[in-house]
Amino acid sequence: MSQVLEQKTVEKATVFKKSQSGLRKYLSKFGTLLALFLLFVFFSLTSEKFFTVDNLMNIVNQASINALLSLGMLLAILTAGIDLSVGSMLALSSMLMAVVTVNLGMHPILGLITSLGVGTIFGLVNGLLLTKLHLPHPFITTLGTQFIGRGLALIVTGAAPIAGLPLLIQFFGTAEIGPIPFSFLLVLVVYLFMHTFLSNTKTGRHIYAVGGNKEAARLSGINVDRVLITVYTISGLMAGLGGIIMAGRVNSAFPLAGLQYETDAIAAVIIGGASFFGGVGTVWGTAIGVMIIAVLRNGLNLLNVSADLQMAVIGAVIIGAVYVDVLRQRKRKKNKN
Repeated sequence: MSQVLEQKTVEKATVFKKSQSGLRKYLSKFGTLLALFLLFVFFSLTSEKFFTVDNLMNIVNQASINALLSLGMLLAILTAGIDLSVGSMLALSSMLMAVVTVNLGMHPILGLITSLGVGTIFGLVNGLLLTKLHLPHPFITTLGTQFIGRGLALIVTGAAPIAGLPLLIQFFGTAEIGPIPFSFLLVLVVYLFMHTFLSNTKTGRHIYAVGGNKEAARLSGINVDRVLITVYTISGLMAGLGGIIMAGRVNSAFPLAGLQYETDAIAAVIIGGASFFGGVGTVWGTAIGVMIIAVLRNGLNLLNVSADLQMAVIGAVIIGAVYVDVLRQRKRKKNKN
């Protein structure tokens, strides 16, 4: 009789452990999506203005710039790096675009090319500094270029904003197709492209490999320097595109644009399941992280929460996301051992 009871106890314990394991896997896979859903429910119940078509379109419109910056940040974090210069790259790109189109009176298409080109070149410089000068960590490299970019953005026009941008540039920030902002559709296309790039190309697989183990990737024949240069160049391109949308939205370019935007980008990527340790993260996870940040900011604004308290809330969310990342890394090491 005692043996039967003991066997039943063991069976129950096994079932309980399996159910716990299943719940952990489910939360690990869909936890961020569940968090986004709960935020929607909370703000819908606490503000009658939240769950309306106009406000939802406003959320995705406001999220578009961070979505682009976060995509570039994702690539950097996948390689166990970081890009702290994205905000200043956005400012510099938009300022030079405004100089070309407004001050010099050139065609707006040339202005768009200027913004994308400046961001791309700045990102390329980040990659070259990191790989050719062998600086110890991307944090150091991109912190330096963050100040350089911000300083150049201030110098370009003597710290004065430039207003009155061409209609073509305004189109990127203000146009709507039906009720849907054009900027959101543009971001969706970019995300689809980047998902395909990371999932189905050799370079995409190499990005994950470099983040997983840089030395092992090098020994397996992967050109690590080329991968890192590609990553930071794309990050610069995303900042340049973000600069176009921001300038178009407010019909002006100003040197302090994008100030501290890198923090929201980092938060979105980590909340979306990427790891600071590299090699882990997805495009769609980052998209969910971007939406969580956007919904938080929008909902808190509707509830008349002060900007100072909002900063504190976002900071707490970042710390929580990083802590979850640390726990994930410990679990991975434990499973390997």
